[in-house]
Amino acid sequence: MNQELRTPATAMPSTDGKQAPELIKIAVIGDVHDQWEAADGVALQQLGIDLALFVGDFGNESVEIVRAIAALEIPKAVILGNHDAWYSASSWGRQKCPYDRSKENRVQQQLDLLGDLHVGYGKRDFPDLNLTVVGARPFSWGGSDWKNPEFYQEHYGIHNLAESTAQIVTAASQAAHDTIIFLGHCGPLGLGDRPDDPCGKDWQPIGGDHGDPDFAAAIDQVRQQGKAIPLVAFGHMHHHLRHTKQFLRTPLLVSPEATVYLNAAAVPRIIQTDNSRQRNFSLVYLLNGIVLQASLIWVDADFTIITEQILYSRTALAIEA
Repeated sequence: MNQELRTPATAMPSTDGKQAPELIKIAVIGDVHDQWEAADGVALQQLGIDLALFVGDFGNESVEIVRAIAALEIPKAVILGNHDAWYSASSWGRQKCPYDRSKENRVQQQLDLLGDLHVGYGKRDFPDLNLTVVGARPFSWGGSDWKNPEFYQEHYGIHNLAESTAQIVTAASQAAHDTIIFLGHCGPLGLGDRPDDPCGKDWQPIGGDHGDPDFAAAIDQVRQQGKAIPLVAFGHMHHHLRHTKQFLRTPLLVSPEATVYLNAAAVPRIIQTDNSRQRNFSLVYLLNGIVLQASLIWVDADFTIITEQILYSRTALAIEA
């Protein structure tokens, strides 16, 4: 990897006196599932990122992990996943709930802690980066069925997939910038129906596209409005497949419009080896509103990158300033 890509975004004067384009360094944090430590926040600082995107599933309504992430002093945007409403969204979950829901609402606690950091059905503008992060449907379980209708009606006044699409598009129309990054928990429909595709169904019966159709429709509508969409980041469908140990899920696809669709759910995201404790992040570099490179990295206890898998790269010379 070019060493220059390891530096945070800066605007450097070019030889002709004009400002050179800014390189923006984004970390995408895949499904946490209770694996978050103070060292993760330090790692993000050491990596010199300009923006952190969290795709949700912090744990089964793990309020304290959400509290820790909300307190991070870095630019960030968050969307909550299905596990973040594990005991609240479905009748099955409510029956399994280990706490008294009449006295405690852990979904609302998470939403209150995050405030406008949570972009589900909303957006967050980043003027210093000249981009807006728009959130898809929060708490998504994936798939083409409209799941947990009472939950979405109660929390958002939304009754079906069409209304969900409209809510996402409305948020995008309010963006302060023409460059949009979409953030979802589950990715959009349309990325393939094989079990190893980014949102492919890897449980019995094997196969089928488990992406969110409302997310896909919203992306199409926003693109038709002339917005640039360099990146769609999500998780939910883990890289390790349930039906085989022979290979992993495809984590990234690029559309004909040059939008990079990135599944960041490399779970478990923290592992203990004989020699060190390692944690993963996905890194995305933007130049002129275009994804220049995307990779999956593992850092050690000293926050040194020990493994880097380049998932996508295009030459900077091909991108006009």
